Amino acid sequence: MGSFKGHVLPGTLFLLVGVWHIWSSVVRYVGNPKTFRVRVWNPVPGFDGRLKYLELYLVAIGAFIDLCIELLYSTHLKFVADGVSNPSHLNNLEHSGMLLMFFIFGLVALLSEKTRFLPLPEGALCLIAATAFSVEYLLFYFHSTTHKGLEGYYHLLLVLLIGLCIMSTVTGAFLPTSFPVDLCSGIAITLQGLWFYQTAFTLYGPMMPHGCWLKESQISCHSKDSEVRGELLANFQLFSLVLSVLVAVVGSYAVAASRYGHSELRSLHAIQDGLDQD
Repeated sequence: MGSFKGHVLPGTLFLLVGVWHIWSSVVRYVGNPKTFRVRVWNPVPGFDGRLKYLELYLVAIGAFIDLCIELLYSTHLKFVADGVSNPSHLNNLEHSGMLLMFFIFGLVALLSEKTRFLPLPEGALCLIAATAFSVEYLLFYFHSTTHKGLEGYYHLLLVLLIGLCIMSTVTGAFLPTSFPVDLCSGIAITLQGLWFYQTAFTLYGPMMPHGCWLKESQISCHSKDSEVRGELLANFQLFSLVLSVLVAVVGSYAVAASRYGHSELRSLHAIQDGLDQD
């Protein structure tokens, strides 16, 4: 069983990284489509380069802080009970494994970019990021905390979004010049962050569906019909988030094209218009 804070914290990290990825991908593409390359992380411009690696620091430090909360604070260091792994904290240990992988990705990327000890191409960093997403996927798919009913449905939708993160990141390693792939990666990460928020507010906050309730760390519904209505509401919530993100992406593209659009971009659009007319 999770908690409101336990979903909001990782959701915030994914949301910040995803939104920044979308904006950076759009700006880099409209700036010069011919030189566009997929990036698994995006530097922050300006400030004399002092914030260039802010995204990687956010991933590494954020994952490390969340790791410490799951591994040290939530477990109270009671890893063993009666000579075996403490069953009360297996979910915390699983979360720690997931967070460790994102911390390793952030650390490896920083070492690759800032030192000469681990020079890795962008494709390799994409595969390392995909490995972290894969561990997250396996965690939520084979969770020791059995997700059933409405709670299970919300986590099933989360697993689907994580799968989209894996596919888009892996594809980026093999199609390093594809703008749609890079943009899809940012959209998937953003949706994952938003869905963490949606799960927190629905299952552990004020948006609990009518006929369902949270009691003794369990989500229960008055009847099967109430549970089905909750699942239909989850479908509508996900659709609303997808639509909102797509509208925001189109808006960001329009803004970026008007401010940073390269002449090459206009020529590509002119060529495409000519092909459509033919």
